Amino acid sequence: MGIEKPALRVALADNTVGAAEIAAVNEVLTSGWLSAGPVTRTFEEEFAEAMGVTDAVAVSSGTAALHLAMLALNLGPGDEVIVPSLSFVASAAMVALCGGTPVFADVLSAEEPTIAPAEVRRLLGPRTRAVVVMHYGGYPARTAEIADLARAHGAAVVEDAAHAPLVRSPEGTLGTIGDFGCFSFHATKNLTTGEGGMVLARRPEQLDLIRLKHSHHVTRTTWERAHTGGSDYDVNGIGLNYRPTEISSAIGRTQLARLAEDRAVRRRLVHRYRDLLRSVPEIGIPFARHVADSAFHLMAILLPAGLPRDAVVSRLRDEGVQTSVHYRPTHLFSAYREGPDPAERRLPVTERMAGRLLTLPLHARMTEDDVTHVVTVLTAAVRPAGRAETT
Repeated sequence: MGIEKPALRVALADNTVGAAEIAAVNEVLTSGWLSAGPVTRTFEEEFAEAMGVTDAVAVSSGTAALHLAMLALNLGPGDEVIVPSLSFVASAAMVALCGGTPVFADVLSAEEPTIAPAEVRRLLGPRTRAVVVMHYGGYPARTAEIADLARAHGAAVVEDAAHAPLVRSPEGTLGTIGDFGCFSFHATKNLTTGEGGMVLARRPEQLDLIRLKHSHHVTRTTWERAHTGGSDYDVNGIGLNYRPTEISSAIGRTQLARLAEDRAVRRRLVHRYRDLLRSVPEIGIPFARHVADSAFHLMAILLPAGLPRDAVVSRLRDEGVQTSVHYRPTHLFSAYREGPDPAERRLPVTERMAGRLLTLPLHARMTEDDVTHVVTVLTAAVRPAGRAETT
């Protein structure tokens, strides 16, 4: 009989779904209309207003948002899109799904693991159609600088703002600086609908195209046909079903109203982590010097070089602490290894970081005592008995 593991004490992620969301869902269920309709439209309008833009399109996932942005660019074979490798695989996958080629870029540094403008400048070529900028962990990437480079080259900028809803930066609200803003409302995100997302576009005609493509290119929605007495419609292009449900939109509206409150909790917990980890200088903390607005979505750290990550993960798990890795570099996955000479595809900063990254628990249901427990166990894992403290 194996040794029984302790129950999970601190989860990696959690949401704040509660009575308000349940009431909103019950209202939708009582209405009898479950597919995208007036609640979804209100969610789009409220999100757009909060972002300071005129309109938005709610979709079924963050991946759908990225795919629709690529489709709006009419991306196809022979086209290239510069993407960060230190990101979730969805951005590269959506480029490839459209027939394009993802061109992987390195990040600035371990302290600022977002796509490097110098890398974008180096990789821009005659076939570059777009650059994907990902706001890692909810912290702003250098979007304006990259946008200047891309636009001078005739390329678009797609902001992967999956980690960063309603984050203000000196450059503007994240997701509104580039040509497209793509958001995720997955179960682990700060604003969740279980599964879902949102798309913004700088040009109204591109957002109109996205609205058509996310619902089969049908010119009149099911809700419109059901409530105007007319059943006629046209299909004027090739589209998909990336619609959300009224249930998910009802949850999203409630979560949107609570987002600032939840972010304040996350901010406090991140500062607590930073304060406690000052006594463990072997551990690196990306964005530790960042003091401006952030979504505080991830609490990523860098373990000491040479320390086996699996051993640290196991020690934390034994003490009831759940962890993850954000991210395993996309360019090292087997699906993306083919192509140019691997020697030309090396991303030294990303690759040096890859084995050291570890994501600690962070969510709005945590307490400061939870943070203390995580750091206590982490410190013991990093400094085995008898090992002297680094000075």
